[in-house]
Amino acid sequence: MKKIDGYENAQENQGGDFEKLPAGGYICGIKSVENKEDRQYLKIEFDILEGQYRGWYTTIFKRTNSWYGSFIRSYKDSAAGFFKGFITAVQESNPGYHWDWQEQTLCNKKIGLVLAYEEYVNQKGQKKERPYVYQNRSADAIRRSDFEVPELKKLKLENGSGEWIPPGEHDEPANMQETDKPMPF
Repeated sequence: MKKIDGYENAQENQGGDFEKLPAGGYICGIKSVENKEDRQYLKIEFDILEGQYRGWYTTIFKRTNSWYGSFIRSYKDSAAGFFKGFITAVQESNPGYHWDWQEQTLCNKKIGLVLAYEEYVNQKGQKKERPYVYQNRSADAIRRSDFEVPELKKLKLENGSGEWIPPGEHDEPANMQETDKPMPF
């Protein structure tokens, strides 16, 4: 392996130390659209176009080689109103644009997005927070601050305690019955 120039003087970085994008309204650009026809939704990748956090997801991609700025919009019959709201926000953000049922025409269009945070459990069983698209709005609505940001969307708790209990940290061991066999490893 080739020795890295400046390795001795480099500051150690364990990863995962990214600045947190604040919840709020952002004027974004649609970078790509993928039609998942079998599941009846569009996967939309976006980045922030204006303000202090311009290019946020591009910067993260350069560091991680993973794109995190994405959301889906269902076009099932039961989601017609939500899909129409999305398209209306795109049309209002792009004067002269008219939706013609060609999803690739959404690329390079502006849209206002309200990003909020939700809790989730990662693959290691740890509770974390991540941003999600709460609402689509026109770019002008974002500029006018015509939106509300919801509070953190908490994990739904099944034990009724009001607290999240990480896997393996329950007060009592699992109720094993005589017929239960231990794992072979």
